[in-house]
Amino acid sequence: MASVPFYRFLSPIIRSKSLHLLYQYRLLSFTAVNHSANKQKNIIYTRTGDNGSSGLFSGERRPKDDTIFEALGTTDELTSAIGLAREFINNTTIRDELEQIQCILQDLQATIATPKTSASEFQLRRTKWNINHLVDLETWIDSHSESLPPLKNFILPSGGKAASCLQLSRAICRRAERRLVPLLDEGLELPVLQYLNRLSSYLFTVARVCTKIDGFQETIYRRPRPMDDEENDEQD
Repeated sequence: MASVPFYRFLSPIIRSKSLHLLYQYRLLSFTAVNHSANKQKNIIYTRTGDNGSSGLFSGERRPKDDTIFEALGTTDELTSAIGLAREFINNTTIRDELEQIQCILQDLQATIATPKTSASEFQLRRTKWNINHLVDLETWIDSHSESLPPLKNFILPSGGKAASCLQLSRAICRRAERRLVPLLDEGLELPVLQYLNRLSSYLFTVARVCTKIDGFQETIYRRPRPMDDEENDEQD
């Protein structure tokens, strides 16, 4: 039996390994070129979250369905809704207050994204929450309430485009507040939660103000009666 040169067994393995190394080299080269191009073109995507995780300010990475990202996503939804509402508001004072609130919500998100369980002292100082924001909100609520009649009934979310958008923002704010509650166990300071609680009251108040300014009437809740009940009353 004729002998077969040993290199013939090795040749397919070497070719396969070489192709694999060549593929890795080309992939790394492609990534490096794209990274350089991204810097030049200011492309915002990084591909770092393609595995279902995302990074916090502390450097920690967590799954995107983590409670922190649920809170961040909902507060982002909140500030977007407030931005939409501002487009329909004619009152300069309220527009300016809402713009300031949107900036404060950015700071609030930074605080959320810096959990005490993984953040450094420097990072915690950078994102420390300012409790005076809550005082400002309460001052604004008191000021706007002076122009409103006392609330004696439940009112339905309505009253024009500005008021309706503000009421929608209020509902999202309530959900954002609920999303923050689990984060108290991770060291989130209570005044952060209290700010969202008071913000929902502010949004409700300025929605009523916008209803009045825009010439709409508040729609009072009335308990609906089924048609069968009305027919029975007529027969009686």
